[in-house]
Amino acid sequence: MEEEKSVSMETMVNVHAVSTSGQSQHSPELRIVLIGGRELHGNPSNKSATGNIILGKTVFDTSRRTAQSVVRQEEVHGRQVTVVDTPGWWWHYPRENTPELDQIEIRNSVHLCPPGPHAFLLVIPVGIVFSRIFKPALKEHLELFNERVFCRTIVLFTTDAPCSNKHLKDEIRMWPELQWLLRQCGNQKHVLDINNKQDSTQVINLFKKIEAMVAENASSHYSIDSARGNVLREKIEAIAEGASRRVAAVQAKRRRLRALIEGGKTPPTHLRIVMVGAQWSAKSSAGNTILRKKAFAVHQGRTTEYCEISHGMVAGRQLTVVDSPGWFYNQTLKDTSGMDKLEIVNSVHLCPPGPHAVLLVVSLTSAFNASYQRAVLEHMSLFSDKVWKHTLVLFTKADWLGVKTVEERIESEEGLQWLVEKCGNMYHVLGHTNHDGEAQVTELLEKIEEMWAGNEDPHYEVDPTRAELIEARKQSGAMLAKKMRQSTQRQANILRELFRGERQQITDFRVVLVGKKESGKSMVGNKILFEELFDTAWMKKEFQDQKINKMCKKHQGNVAGVHISVVEAPGWLTDTVTPDWAKSEVLRSVSMCAPGPHVFLLVIPISKAFTEKDRKALVDLLMPFGERVWRHCMVLFTWKDWLNERSIEEHITQKAMT
Repeated sequence: MEEEKSVSMETMVNVHAVSTSGQSQHSPELRIVLIGGRELHGNPSNKSATGNIILGKTVFDTSRRTAQSVVRQEEVHGRQVTVVDTPGWWWHYPRENTPELDQIEIRNSVHLCPPGPHAFLLVIPVGIVFSRIFKPALKEHLELFNERVFCRTIVLFTTDAPCSNKHLKDEIRMWPELQWLLRQCGNQKHVLDINNKQDSTQVINLFKKIEAMVAENASSHYSIDSARGNVLREKIEAIAEGASRRVAAVQAKRRRLRALIEGGKTPPTHLRIVMVGAQWSAKSSAGNTILRKKAFAVHQGRTTEYCEISHGMVAGRQLTVVDSPGWFYNQTLKDTSGMDKLEIVNSVHLCPPGPHAVLLVVSLTSAFNASYQRAVLEHMSLFSDKVWKHTLVLFTKADWLGVKTVEERIESEEGLQWLVEKCGNMYHVLGHTNHDGEAQVTELLEKIEEMWAGNEDPHYEVDPTRAELIEARKQSGAMLAKKMRQSTQRQANILRELFRGERQQITDFRVVLVGKKESGKSMVGNKILFEELFDTAWMKKEFQDQKINKMCKKHQGNVAGVHISVVEAPGWLTDTVTPDWAKSEVLRSVSMCAPGPHVFLLVIPISKAFTEKDRKALVDLLMPFGERVWRHCMVLFTWKDWLNERSIEEHITQKAMT
């Protein structure tokens, strides 16, 4: 019964007990830094709202993302309280994906409350799915501070309704990584009801916990290095100065190009635009914003599988916009499927005689790191080098900038500086929900016209004969796919007839998963057993190191009355010769499910190309079992969302043709 009391009631009892010992016991000053991840799956981070509740006033802006560390002070319950709000990171992304500008601001937060914070409040919404991928990301982001950060951290669970002790315990019990985090923080935790601003006791009790933690740390605060603080300030100032210089250079170039237009170089009234970029960069949404209509389908998890074309009249100009399939943001060209490559190449041929502008779409939500830069450079090589003269970088997810400018973001990352300079300093920021959207689109079209005016070639030239070859290849692939579907259906019908009425009850089923690294084998195993038992590549920090020998993993479970054993064999890397230990482990996988597996599931990711090296590696691994092994093999394609409305047969046949 005691556990069912709400946390706020527990707070009232504790505060009452403390108050009887005299209010003079509390600290005269408290310095607090708020840290944590971004909103995820509809769960808001509540960092800024937490700061407002602590200070008793709306001093932090909750209407937009916190892109810059902000400090506010108020006198609260007899204490001078300083709170610093910081940018959040994606819970499931490693630190290398967090923009450098955000990392600088997070580091700088402790220098905004000298001589250092008494407490870090790690804000976590109650109900968040705190999966295993959060742990390495959390550790990496907390390394932005020194090693003493954990002993000065309180895990602050936020909720929008009263939360009982039992409910909180159940939440913690559900997630082992959350339990690990609490152990790291000495089990220091607190619950804050965001919607119960009138309950001052929850804030008072939080202060008491901070003061108790400070006492345990020998009445000391988190110490900061003033020299490091000076370096950070100089870096922030240098970024701002570089941004100002870039703005001036861009404005000067635009005036020069606009003068050419006003001097008589009349731009075309019909602009042809092609959108290219990584998956989930909001290409399709950007196309809709430009055309001011829902021309391209957009919804959660959907990817563009074919080039799509749409037309419209915008700001007095006739527009043709082509959307194209994206590549995985850090994926090399050789890993991109042949069908996606074919569609990307085809995009520029869908607006003959060629596009006036290629918009290279880059999302501001992730760092433009070395792997992202390499992916862009390799995929743009599908076109000729001349494409860069007609390319404009289109930044999306503008809300990520907050109070920062896009020029500051560019100056903070060498990769972005390289990219915009590769495009002749032609770039634009587009926000899909901004009330100034119409003005943004008009300005973008003006920049495209200015880029056109500065080019000797009126548009990116395409080879019409190549377009015909691409179309012929696609048509042949579609015919082959149709024949494959018909053949598969006939085979399925025959098997059903042969075994009609002879089906035996299966009580035991044994599966071996085989596939290259990052193919989704672990995910498949978890789905088969309806439980998260196999660690996925997100959690295996060493999965990129081929030298570390992996071992087969086995898990079992009961599903629909059937005892299922799943053995995952270690994967291989595409660029290396299949090592002997991997071959030995595949042999061992069979002995781990004696008397032998019913099926080998050959796991193939649709999102990546299946290369000749992959085929050879697979044959090498299965060769010791003899030719009969193929009778027990089934190909299991993962990353189904990559197909969308495209059939798996089309994917297979187009791969064969490319």
